[in-house]
Amino acid sequence: MSELSEREHFERVIEVLQAELVNVAIHMSLDSHARMLYAREIRTMANNLRHRALTGEISWRIAAEQANETRNVLMDMMRSRSTPVGRAAAQKMKISGLSLNEMVARKIREIFGSGATFDRLTEPQKNKVYRAIVESAGKSNARINVLMRNVSHAGRGLIILSVGIAIYNISTADDKVATAGQEIGLAGAGIGGGIAGGAAAGLVCGPGAPVCASVGAFIGGALAAFGMSLFY
Repeated sequence: MSELSEREHFERVIEVLQAELVNVAIHMSLDSHARMLYAREIRTMANNLRHRALTGEISWRIAAEQANETRNVLMDMMRSRSTPVGRAAAQKMKISGLSLNEMVARKIREIFGSGATFDRLTEPQKNKVYRAIVESAGKSNARINVLMRNVSHAGRGLIILSVGIAIYNISTADDKVATAGQEIGLAGAGIGGGIAGGAAAGLVCGPGAPVCASVGAFIGGALAAFGMSLFY
């Protein structure tokens, strides 16, 4: 391999790694944003339903029904806004939301013990179960929230780093316009390839396989960035 081809090969590897840096950063930022938005929306929803039930506008049963249904809808909506990797990780923790009957059974066991049945509960006891469902619908996993906040900070840091590298490359290039276009093209290819690769891996591995989706996202981003690098 000649000196020139070795240099070109090295530069392509660096370009692919830079595109992967952007790919990882965007994945982290999108998934953490979706998680924080989900936590905020379910908290607002539950507070509103609790207030309406306390003021007598609706019954606790209706509040529980609406809270459980809305939480499941919001969960599916936010997963659709996540990356394939984030969606697979969420599905691994919980493949889908629980039905109202499942939530009622769970809260009865938690509050009154495993021997209690819904039919034997008094009306105030039933309302206690319904209220617990409303309260539960407004809470997200605190451990996951902390993790995703850290992921968000790390993602923003990687974005700042990748932008800094791009600015340096542009500022030191002879043809700044062409280099700027190349930087944008490589970043876009890395992101698009990562999303497509993660989605393809999800189809192959099925739901709830974050490792498989992550590998697919990494390979997809690398291949797309390498192809774009050859184009330039």
